[in-house]
Amino acid sequence: MKKQNIVIIDYEAGNLQSVKYALERLGVNAEVSNCEKTIRQADKVIFPGVGEAAWAMKKLRETGLDQLIPQLKQPVLGICLGMQLMCARSEEGDTKGLGLFPVDALKFPAEDKVPHMGWNQIKQLKGKLFEGIKAESYVYFVHSYYVPLNAYTRAETDYIKAFSASLQKDNFYACQFHPEKSGDIGQAILKNFIKL
Repeated sequence: MKKQNIVIIDYEAGNLQSVKYALERLGVNAEVSNCEKTIRQADKVIFPGVGEAAWAMKKLRETGLDQLIPQLKQPVLGICLGMQLMCARSEEGDTKGLGLFPVDALKFPAEDKVPHMGWNQIKQLKGKLFEGIKAESYVYFVHSYYVPLNAYTRAETDYIKAFSASLQKDNFYACQFHPEKSGDIGQAILKNFIKL
């Protein structure tokens, strides 16, 4: 794999080390940074996230990353909360998102078991992120909010209802699941992202 400059965005709300280790297993040494110049110069950018949406967006605004991320022209991969923050809005704290995908992240109904946590199958796979990945492959999810199926859905899964496991619009890619925690399938998806 050609040597690339990959940056993982640091905004104090990401599972940064597990993403970094997953990339190292692919022979890629990624830089963790919140520096605008470093992020703009990257070949690829990864936008991970765990935690609460309103708090995470506050951190993005404090560092100007909320303005920077939508301007990026290289491939960007949002993971878990990162994917939800790329949407127009999250019901979590009624939080305005980055607006990269014109859909909202919604809360699973209170009567259902949340968070959705564990291994689920993905299907209806579309696009370069899923090249060589078989439908019904298992990946690892941990989340209490979901993005409904929409025009930008590139993979689906089922928990209570069918929803988006992955989104893509232009150079922006996103996974609700954690590829860095999804074994060989997750590694293959990360490899596809690096090859874009």
